[in-house]
Amino acid sequence: MSGFAWIGARRALALAALVLTLSAGFALPASATKIERIVSPGGIEAWLVREPSQPLVAMEFAFRGGSSQDPADKPGVAHMLTTLLDEGAGDLDSRAFSERLEDKAIELKFVAGRDTITGSLRTLVDHRDEAFGLLKLALTSPRFDPEAVERMRAAILSELRRQSTQPSELADRQWWETAFPGHPYGHAVQGTIASVEGIDAADLRAYVGRILARDNLKIGIVGDIDAETAGRLIDSVFGALPAQAQLTPVPYAEPQALGKRVPVNLDVPQASLMLGGKGLARRDPDYMAAYLVNHILGGGSFTSRLYHEVREKRGLAYSVFSMLFPLQHTAAFFVVTGTRADRANETIEVIENEVRRIAQEGPTAEELAKAKSYVKGSYALAFDTSPKIANQLVQIQLDDLGIDYVDRRIAMIDAVTVEHAKRVAQRLLGGGLLVTDAGPMRGAVDKTPAVR
Repeated sequence: MSGFAWIGARRALALAALVLTLSAGFALPASATKIERIVSPGGIEAWLVREPSQPLVAMEFAFRGGSSQDPADKPGVAHMLTTLLDEGAGDLDSRAFSERLEDKAIELKFVAGRDTITGSLRTLVDHRDEAFGLLKLALTSPRFDPEAVERMRAAILSELRRQSTQPSELADRQWWETAFPGHPYGHAVQGTIASVEGIDAADLRAYVGRILARDNLKIGIVGDIDAETAGRLIDSVFGALPAQAQLTPVPYAEPQALGKRVPVNLDVPQASLMLGGKGLARRDPDYMAAYLVNHILGGGSFTSRLYHEVREKRGLAYSVFSMLFPLQHTAAFFVVTGTRADRANETIEVIENEVRRIAQEGPTAEELAKAKSYVKGSYALAFDTSPKIANQLVQIQLDDLGIDYVDRRIAMIDAVTVEHAKRVAQRLLGGGLLVTDAGPMRGAVDKTPAVR
């Protein structure tokens, strides 16, 4: 077993006890979640939910920025950065840093999205100070040692090569490239093989210096911790960061090429389909109505219209779903499925017809009532573990929904009428869809050049 394989195995065993603790016995109903707004002595805001029944602390945090802040000629910087922040920091090289995490069963990870760099910290209370200390090192003193950079670069390149043969990945990538030409959202978060090969430690350090700042930060903490202690630890981790981020302005953009179909030629028996159009911003007054309409159309799994029409009635696909996808600088709506290559045209037609039907007619009163019941009841699942609650605290802040959103949500759902839902269905779904279709070329689309 290689050195780093040994580290991975050791880490998995060490984290098992933490995972069990994090997931056991913590189920807080949304209505009972008491969220405290705290401000550290250094002036950093966080939202806190105290839960003394389990000896653990979970913290989620997010910096605005993400891959939309990548250099235009080097997409993938933010993603590579998140793979390296826990690969050595301060006086600890990659192995030493990993061993410190593993010895105390501390879980630390980072993820790049289009709009954010997010981080997660999980620790037992007894190891809380050390966990926050390691996080401070990762954020303020990342090493970016040549060996670690090259190892992560090789892992990312391997994943990109694997994705180049996966229809679902190609359909997704092609949709964003076509919908947002010349916009940061048109680049894949992971970058490309060419761009990743050109990223160096200087690019990573420049990104850290621009993006990781206190005014750019949202924090959620859940666990056996009081406000005073949380404030002290927040300052110890984030207080040394620059006061202000240097964000490159990103223009608002709506998806382009709606009504078009773009094939991606791939010699596989299955086709992956992605149909997408304009969505609604998270703070749009119609968003909750749109959320319910989406649930009825394709967000409700086994009960949705698309599931019935595409899978149960015609057997065209094993899975089909729709979703709202609001971002900071756009809002999109998607339907995603996979089917046999020779039935792709039929599947697209069925989906488009169903989208058109609900846009024109709206949902029924019975469908809306069932959707409301499900959406209200299932929300508790977002609060059944401390990490999930911490994640919700951050997301509500990012969406600027207000600290009382959890308490207001049921009333917002109940306020949606059939007439409101019908109007919003037309607004959401009446503008046409861009279709990307990854699979073998077929007669109906042979006239359109393949996009690779």
